[in-house]
Amino acid sequence: MQQSKLGHWAEELAHVYLCEQGLQPVKRNYRCKTGEIDLIMLEGAILVFVEVRYRKSQRYGGSIASVDIHKQQRILTVATHYLQNNKLEQQCRFDVVLIDGTVEKPQLNWIADAFRMDW
Repeated sequence: MQQSKLGHWAEELAHVYLCEQGLQPVKRNYRCKTGEIDLIMLEGAILVFVEVRYRKSQRYGGSIASVDIHKQQRILTVATHYLQNNKLEQQCRFDVVLIDGTVEKPQLNWIADAFRMDW
C-alpha cells in the first residue's frame, strides 16, 4: 500500500475507533502553515486534538517513538492556531492514537492526555 494510502487508512481506523468510544468528530486534517492535526474531536465539552501515528515495525521504536518533543511542539502550535482562528476558549487535551503492525493485523493504542500545553 502506498504511504499516503497507509496514512489515510490509519487516520480512518483511529477515527472510527474514537467515535466508537463516544468522541464526536469536529474536523479532520486541520492544516495551517506550521503543520497539521489529524483529528479534532469532542469528548463532552473537551476539545481533543488527536495525532495518529502508524508504523509497520518496531525497528526504530514503533509509532510511540515518532511522537517526539518536536512533533509535540508542532501539534501545540497548530492547536493554538486552530483555537485562535476559531475564537475558542474551551478546555482541550492532546491524545495520540498509535497503530503498529500490519494492515491485516493492526495493534491500536489510544493514549488520552498524552502531553500537555502550558498556557
